[in-house]
Amino acid sequence: MEVTSAAAKLAAALCTSPLLFTVLAVHAQDKPKPWPGSDLGWQQCQRMSGDKDARLACFDQWARDQQVQPPIVTAPVGIAPATASPAGPSETSPAASAVALPPVNSAIPATRVITASDDACRDRQYSTLSRFWELEDGTSCGTFGLRGYRPIDVTFAMATDRPQTPTSPAPNHTGTPTDYQPGEMRLNLSLRTKLAQGLLTGADPTRKDSLWFGYTQQSTWQIFNSELSRPFRTTDHEPEVMYAYPTDMQLPGGWRWRYAGAGLAHQSNGQSDPYSRSWNRVYLMGGIELDNRFVFNARAWKRINEDPQSDDNPDITDYIGRIELAGWWYPNSKNALGLTVRAWGKGSQRLEWTRTIGDPATSNLRFVAQLFNGYGDTLVDYNRKRTVFSVGLRLVDF
Repeated sequence: MEVTSAAAKLAAALCTSPLLFTVLAVHAQDKPKPWPGSDLGWQQCQRMSGDKDARLACFDQWARDQQVQPPIVTAPVGIAPATASPAGPSETSPAASAVALPPVNSAIPATRVITASDDACRDRQYSTLSRFWELEDGTSCGTFGLRGYRPIDVTFAMATDRPQTPTSPAPNHTGTPTDYQPGEMRLNLSLRTKLAQGLLTGADPTRKDSLWFGYTQQSTWQIFNSELSRPFRTTDHEPEVMYAYPTDMQLPGGWRWRYAGAGLAHQSNGQSDPYSRSWNRVYLMGGIELDNRFVFNARAWKRINEDPQSDDNPDITDYIGRIELAGWWYPNSKNALGLTVRAWGKGSQRLEWTRTIGDPATSNLRFVAQLFNGYGDTLVDYNRKRTVFSVGLRLVDF
């Protein structure tokens, strides 16, 4: 009987306990449905340039989604609310238990919280240039990791003519005729690693400058030329050091100037005379973008003068040019069109189309078709005008 009486008293106490009521009310409360755009990052709101009201509403909603709102506890009929504590009646009254959110100040830019598990430098809520150069804390993958740089691809290339005999104004730099075929394979490899970051931007939470080392290799393989035992016709090597500084300046028409930088590059084909070709240059670079639809990069370089006795190609800039302008258009998530023009010299033009293979949200593999016309198709052909059409596969790492 004593046990039964004690159990009855305990049950009665629990039924009238404010703590039990609060726990049950919290678990019974329906979870609020999120705003349809709340799963998008603040970068998506930033790209809404057409409608200012929608842009502001997007930022407001994003900021609210970052807050944790305590549940509103309402006492059901027949159960009295808990007695007020000495701290004041507002802590226990049902009406006061709903905490009002602070007003959102749209003048203060929101900052996305990055966790250690995020694959930040490949997070596609950020813009193309931000991911490529890791211009923000949210797109940084740290230092000394390997990433792609220029295109990594394997293509079949067909030229309108056979490769001509290499020549150069330098003494003893004219080769001998070789029976190369106009069709060959192209193997392009390009990697880079970040050596340092935050050199000038320091601990800025939204901008991050970076110093990189990159290496690019392009090989042309006469894979169908069995008469010459399928040789590699030429291989160009290009190591370089480059520095990128985030600018993020608004330009007319919704464009954003995203970065400026400088670099030092050496390019050579590693061959002996009469086929040796090489040069060194310093360059300035920058890039702008419009939403996720257009990206435009520019470079201008100055060749570092060499001793005339050791200069393999004294007139190389007159043929390859001194500036490079490259633009990309992304009409949808699968396709991209690019045009690269080298000028201030005889120069060249390269038109490209890529199409994603697989899910555009996760796949980095592309089908690529490319048409090149002009000078500098390869380093040994720097002073030969060529028209080359290539098709194949490309790996994009950003």
